[in-house]
Amino acid sequence: MPYIGNPIYQSAFVTDQFSGNGSTTAYTMSVAPAGTTNVLVVVSGVVQDPSTYGVTGNTLTFSAAPPSGTGNISCRYLGVPVTGVTTTAYRTLTEFTATSGQTTFTPPSYTVGYILVFRNGVLLGSADYTASNGTTVVLTTGATAGDLVTTESFYVSSVLNAIPNSPASVGSSNIVAGVTLTSPIIAGNGITFPNSTTQASAGVVLQVVQGTYATQTSTTSGTYVSTGLTGTITPKFSTSKILVIVQGCVQSAASLNTNITLYRGTVSGTDLSGTSGGVGFGYINAGSTSSNQTPVISYLDSPATTSSTTYTFAFKVGGGGTIYGCVGGSLATITLMEIAQ
Repeated sequence: MPYIGNPIYQSAFVTDQFSGNGSTTAYTMSVAPAGTTNVLVVVSGVVQDPSTYGVTGNTLTFSAAPPSGTGNISCRYLGVPVTGVTTTAYRTLTEFTATSGQTTFTPPSYTVGYILVFRNGVLLGSADYTASNGTTVVLTTGATAGDLVTTESFYVSSVLNAIPNSPASVGSSNIVAGVTLTSPIIAGNGITFPNSTTQASAGVVLQVVQGTYATQTSTTSGTYVSTGLTGTITPKFSTSKILVIVQGCVQSAASLNTNITLYRGTVSGTDLSGTSGGVGFGYINAGSTSSNQTPVISYLDSPATTSSTTYTFAFKVGGGGTIYGCVGGSLATITLMEIAQ
């Protein structure tokens, strides 16, 4: 007959068939149902009560061996749980044969509001029963002896132990202690992993710090003194390298040499040039006239610490006279880059 609406689509339940031999009680199913009541078992055309068989994983076990027959055992799966998700049977069909005047029936646990009740195949309305506690169904009017009362219940499940998709929902406690993270993670984005042993792949820049100085200084000292330009960084890992890049600004009188160097710490710390206060990273000769110079130092340091570390750009006079830093407020910069190893 004609009808109005979308086309009708059909989809079959997954079904297994086995052949009984009169002695075998256990059969291996192709999938693991959510529970005993989530598989409809038929033997030789007769629907079996769930009390006559059990399900463990994908093994179906009968309390008594089915009779011999070719393909006489049918298992139709009414619900298969999602793989890897902790959940409960989400659809359960339960049948009861009522006694005279019986009103209370106890189906498996259900979510309130997600249950249908049938009496002799007729769907009951909400006024015909009460299902408000998740464990029982109470008919408004007692049943007649032999009535078939069927409940079709649904359990609304949720994924357990999931991390919510919301800002600031993930903390360091979610990271297993001692885990090694190898994906490149750029520092400065507010993400830290205090329980991890490695934060980023080798060569990744973890953080960048810059210091500036623009106040004129001067010295006549023949030993190194600070130009005033310093930069401080706190490495995230003791294995990291620190790339130090200095662009200074110095001025000296005509024909006067200015030696420059870089210290880890103050000028009483470690001279990174390796000359221990000697020639340093080189010298600048003013030539025949006094002029501003912008010397550049680039050095890859291995401080082997996670403590705050300061780098100092220093200079000294290579002969009698006066040298200056940042004349006229010229800007000097020091850039510190932590690089993962």
